[in-house]
Amino acid sequence: MFAMFDEAGKFLAGRILSEAEASLQVELDSGKRVKVKTANVLLRFDKPAPAELLVAAQGLATTIELDLAWEFAPQEDFGFADLAAVYFEDPPSLTQQAAALLRLHEAPHYFRRASKGRFRKAAAEIVQQALAAIEKKRLLQLQIAEWAQALGAGSCPAPIREQLYRILFKPDKNAPEYKAVVEAARATQLAPLDLLQRAGAIDSPYQFHWRRFLFENFPKGYGFPPLEAPEIRDDLPVASVQAYSIDDSATTEIDDALSVQGLGSDVVTVGIHIAAPGLAVQRGDPVDNVSRNRLSTVYMPGYKITMLPDEVVQRYTLQEGRACPAVSLYVAFRADTFELLGHETKLERVPIAHNLRHDQIDQIVTAAWLEEPSFAHPAPDPAPLSAGLRAELGWLYRLARHLKVQREIARGKPETFTRPDYTFRLLGHDGEPKGQEEVVIGTRSRGAPLDLIVAEAMILANSSWGQWLAELGVPAIYRSQVSLAPGVKVRMGTKALPHAGLGVKSYAWSTSPLRRYTDLVNQWQIIACARHGRTAALAAPFRPKDAELFAIISGFDAAYSAYNGYQATIERYWTLKYLQQQGITELEATVFKDNLARADQLPLVLPVLGADGLPRGTRVRVKLGSIDEVALDVAGTVLERIDGGTSAAGEENAGDDESEQLAAGPIAIAVDVNEVDASTPVACGDN
Repeated sequence: MFAMFDEAGKFLAGRILSEAEASLQVELDSGKRVKVKTANVLLRFDKPAPAELLVAAQGLATTIELDLAWEFAPQEDFGFADLAAVYFEDPPSLTQQAAALLRLHEAPHYFRRASKGRFRKAAAEIVQQALAAIEKKRLLQLQIAEWAQALGAGSCPAPIREQLYRILFKPDKNAPEYKAVVEAARATQLAPLDLLQRAGAIDSPYQFHWRRFLFENFPKGYGFPPLEAPEIRDDLPVASVQAYSIDDSATTEIDDALSVQGLGSDVVTVGIHIAAPGLAVQRGDPVDNVSRNRLSTVYMPGYKITMLPDEVVQRYTLQEGRACPAVSLYVAFRADTFELLGHETKLERVPIAHNLRHDQIDQIVTAAWLEEPSFAHPAPDPAPLSAGLRAELGWLYRLARHLKVQREIARGKPETFTRPDYTFRLLGHDGEPKGQEEVVIGTRSRGAPLDLIVAEAMILANSSWGQWLAELGVPAIYRSQVSLAPGVKVRMGTKALPHAGLGVKSYAWSTSPLRRYTDLVNQWQIIACARHGRTAALAAPFRPKDAELFAIISGFDAAYSAYNGYQATIERYWTLKYLQQQGITELEATVFKDNLARADQLPLVLPVLGADGLPRGTRVRVKLGSIDEVALDVAGTVLERIDGGTSAAGEENAGDDESEQLAAGPIAIAVDVNEVDASTPVACGDN
């Protein structure tokens, strides 16, 4: 005796070896023995053999027309044998019964399962909807196959081109475009990025990087809604100073300016004046909402995405020729010893005499020009650099060097980061770059006089205000680094902890409220302290343990890392473009880790074949390989050693200064590597 039974939705048949009250012992054709519940047995028969029955039933099942079977089926619940009797003959044969069972089971859109071996036909509208869905799925599979075939042949269908960044970086794995790429990548044994690049999905390497950044960080675009800058209604006194800012020519968000009073006397007072949008913008208003969403200005060669629209920025920027609202920190020093005597914070309007542009005057404002009054350049000094301003800048430069030394003593060792800062200038472009502009890469030595003056002034302001806020019990957003031990990173939090990298007791970013949201938040807190003194904790916009501060820190940390990462990525792109435009095929570099070397004259780190085992600091001449502008990849081969390396050749990052940069990260492809064997992340390297 044989039995056909249901085993977890699969129909099997075998020889009955034994039978109990509620179960059977059945031997399958494979020899495997299984225990089957009596309720799951659907047919018992003596012949034919189980395998023959299943083969015959499967063949006959394909001939059953579902539409006709649905018409013949009773309205109430029915068994498969009942349908076989109506559709074939009454009584139906064993094969016909088994065929009806198989066909009913595989058509749930026509027949719903009521119990083991029993069914109920679906309503007519349900059948039509199901058939439409099945047809849609069939056509979609045909479309996926067609797209995959086109990709494999080197052509990119428009729907896939439109979904390029979603497919690569944030895929919906049920989307047909994604499935087509997976299918084509598997068929061609190419990584998805290589496949799409070969198929012409990437029109421009520059646009690939730019649009990927926008997709991940500005999915709704980076335009601004209509915004009106609120007025500053405070009746602010006008400061009795003549202040000046120091920025590059591309800077429109002028956050900070400096002034000097008492030069020639025993006490000199330095004014650090910060633009004061916090006097007008309030927590939760439209301008704040935009700032909170952006969190920071995004910088890149030749372009930037500002945190605030230009019409708002221009209302609060420290523009020369105006008395601009500012939060001012006045710090008094002994003129001869630079001993700090005290500081005071004021809310006022500050006359801005000059917007100095360091890229226009760096070649004039040298250490020699500042330290030696008789030193003169061949050409006359520009008009803004009057004798009085020269004297003030000279004193500020000496103060900056003193402050730097004091910080180095506090941090326990000198700052030794001596690599230059690189500047990028794109020629002949207006607005958003296209990626083909001629790029000029220049250098500015770290510690150049104007840089040092501004950097030390901002560190002084951020550390002084941070400590003041903590003393008054007013919460703020701090950056801290508990030690200089390897692996200890700069972190953001609400506690006034030391910043070991800078050598200060606390450090609260407060000097760029037009460019960083954390600075705007801290400015609100500083304004409360200036207005209310010891009771500021009760009047500040953010109270102690305010959960919103932690949310802002989390959002800012993520956004700032992403923005800096993109800046590093796109600077690497322009560096590789520079190599191509200048026809550079060889360069000198310094080995600094494993098989990695850093170019001596360019902001470029690359893997170098033949550098393994060379001491850190070894200088080598490198022959460059091919450049991949999409993967941002270039490799080199050591041609010769220029000199030997020493353990002292390495450089140390001095910490968290105003030009902190991150390395470009790898292009992470989100297509599932388990679905596509050939998909591997593409390393960009470090610049």
